Amino acid sequence: MRAMVLDTPGQPLRPAVLPQPTPGPGQVLLKVEACGVCRTDLHLVDGELPEPRLPVVPGHEIVGRVVATGPGVTALRIGQRAGVPWLGWTCGECSYCRGGHENLCDAARFTGYTLDGGYAEYTVADQRYCFPLPDPLPAVELAPLLCAGLIGYRALAMAGDAERIGIYGFGAAAHILAQVLVHQGRAFYAFTRPGDLAGQGFACRLGAAWAGGSDEAPDQALDAALIFAPAGPLVPAALRAVRKGGTVVCAGIHMSDIPAFPYDILWGERVLRSVANLTRADGERFLRIVADNPVRSHVQVYRLDQANEALDALRLGRIEGAAVLVPE
Repeated sequence: MRAMVLDTPGQPLRPAVLPQPTPGPGQVLLKVEACGVCRTDLHLVDGELPEPRLPVVPGHEIVGRVVATGPGVTALRIGQRAGVPWLGWTCGECSYCRGGHENLCDAARFTGYTLDGGYAEYTVADQRYCFPLPDPLPAVELAPLLCAGLIGYRALAMAGDAERIGIYGFGAAAHILAQVLVHQGRAFYAFTRPGDLAGQGFACRLGAAWAGGSDEAPDQALDAALIFAPAGPLVPAALRAVRKGGTVVCAGIHMSDIPAFPYDILWGERVLRSVANLTRADGERFLRIVADNPVRSHVQVYRLDQANEALDALRLGRIEGAAVLVPE
């Protein structure tokens, strides 16, 4: 099968022909229809994530069809469409797993990082960590939901019942979450790179109550702010933008160092917290929301062998919405 492989962080992905994987006990073999290009993939390729399994096939926003099953598979059938997210396996026995926080499992394995992912024609996945997906929707629109959508949803859950929500970094996660917020009747305020008028216009077309650069202040205090851009200096900026009692959520798996900031912008019972990965329960709840609301992923499609081009475009901020790879 054709695949794109990371051999060494800091180097481009290598086109390769690999043996088609065989599903083991509890696993399914998927023929990949589409795989989203996530900023986490970019962090992996750029060497910002520790101890990846090398060589590795990246990609964890996978939509595919089940073409074979291993022993003991009962949750999925051949021909069924399924989605594979970042969380690919957990121990199921530790206090985190037993307490509903499997995303924090110390033994967890991750798709496209410590397990081979979806930058390939085929991939295998644990049936327990796959989500059944609807047939009618295009695979390229479903793929970004499996990480950008899920992480956006988990970040929003951390913000509670906030009504005025700032979104810092208006990329794949933000543009999906923005549509959810509009359907819920909540106002969102979009913060882009300074001078990114195209990104601000995109946010306004999706219903932003306000859009501006991350160096600007919104026209009123926010109840919460969600940070998707991996830039530590956005943390004090977001703290300044939220009201007393407000929440700032850092939603990325990697972020540059947070600079020192005065205590008075945290004071007033403001809350600063992070989101780590996702749980299967998050995915199930989010996909139910999407099924009931017309959320659409805005995508730029690349062939599988154009994965390096897609990553470069993401690195340079040239993707409106999400980038998605298709094997065919």
